[in-house]
Amino acid sequence: MNPINRRTFVKQSVATAATVSVLGSPRAYAANETIGVAFMGLGGRGGGLLEMFARRPDVRVAGLADPDTRRLERARGVAEKIQGRAPKAVQDFRRLLEDKAVEVLVNATPDHWHALGSVWACQAGKDVYVEKPMAHSIWEGRKLIEAVKKHGRVLQVGMQSRSAPYMEEAVAYVKSGRLGDIRLVRVYNMMQHPMQHAGPDREPPVGFDYDLWCGPAARLPYNPSRSWLNLAEFSCGPIPGDAVHQLDLARLLMGDPSCPRSVSATGGIHVLRDGRDTPDTQLASFEYDTFTLLFQASLWTPYMKKIPVNIRNSDAFPDWGFCSTKIELLGTRACMVVGRHGGGWQVYDANNACVASTPGRPGDAEHIDNFLECVRTRAQPKANAEQGHASVLLCHLANIAWRTGNQKLAFDPQTESFPGEPAANALLKRARYREPYVLPEAV
Repeated sequence: MNPINRRTFVKQSVATAATVSVLGSPRAYAANETIGVAFMGLGGRGGGLLEMFARRPDVRVAGLADPDTRRLERARGVAEKIQGRAPKAVQDFRRLLEDKAVEVLVNATPDHWHALGSVWACQAGKDVYVEKPMAHSIWEGRKLIEAVKKHGRVLQVGMQSRSAPYMEEAVAYVKSGRLGDIRLVRVYNMMQHPMQHAGPDREPPVGFDYDLWCGPAARLPYNPSRSWLNLAEFSCGPIPGDAVHQLDLARLLMGDPSCPRSVSATGGIHVLRDGRDTPDTQLASFEYDTFTLLFQASLWTPYMKKIPVNIRNSDAFPDWGFCSTKIELLGTRACMVVGRHGGGWQVYDANNACVASTPGRPGDAEHIDNFLECVRTRAQPKANAEQGHASVLLCHLANIAWRTGNQKLAFDPQTESFPGEPAANALLKRARYREPYVLPEAV
């Protein structure tokens, strides 16, 4: 790796902070002016976002970054085919932060790079589209909120169903009061994941900067048979990494409450005993002031299915009984069931009759529309840092309750900590960051 000189980067960060009032003020874009967007992380989701952004007439792909040069070459070819020019491609994304042509960074890395990469982008004066879950820990999420505010940045979290039109109608229906008083919300994330098949540790392949990929996390031995999603060093876990979408929609439907008063959890690694250290079974209960949120998740239930693409892109509704990613709002008059990434919503009354419904479509295009409009106007996007933090906070709370022995924990929203629970408080942030990939206290 050819890292940026740390002293130079710190000086640049200080200079950025000093000019925050300029960076945070609206920039005058001409009607036909494009926004320079660079991409950090070019795996499955990163590659998909690259195509979605690149096909827009208001976007110019200004750079690509991935520690794996094989991914870089593929992505460069995709961008060139769509936009007619090959963008700058580098292994170390910090090269892109030095580039004035880059106005936006799309961060589609694994979880452990979400906060640090986005904080550094804010310090360098870039707006950010960061994939969910927004941060690897509660503390990291708070630091990213601070960086966004301090440096006057626009940040959108990739919780795209929040921008889907059918969700706006669902929120309006809930606000109408026709469900009655909602006292119980149930969120599901139940499906089938494959078993990992253990293989030997190896040397990283040529062209892959594994040290950079590990970044702030421990540099574990390279093992291609091991999924980063299943390891807490790199991930919030495969369940939270997916379920944060449904948890976010549950919050949206309930008026975006910030923090629950307590969490209790149970679960563990019951079926997929393959070397992972994140749960394959996770159940949690979150107590809010006026309702309880129940979360049920598993990775070994093949009869539970995600909403098929043909349903998401049609006016049909899922088979709710076996829908793996649904949200249920139980009111004193009626029940609403909602799908994510399309699937729509339906309401059932006391006679089990469907009394209201709206089909849905995925909200990716609308979410990117919302983000880029906010880049131009400096307005707050729909899935801003505060919302991204409040939604993934639920995942962190469930994980901490599980890791401390499946206990019930009171949570203080003012300090974002667990009163009188030192073992739980020790899990609020990463125990150690590797130099030079350190997220500092002052961002």
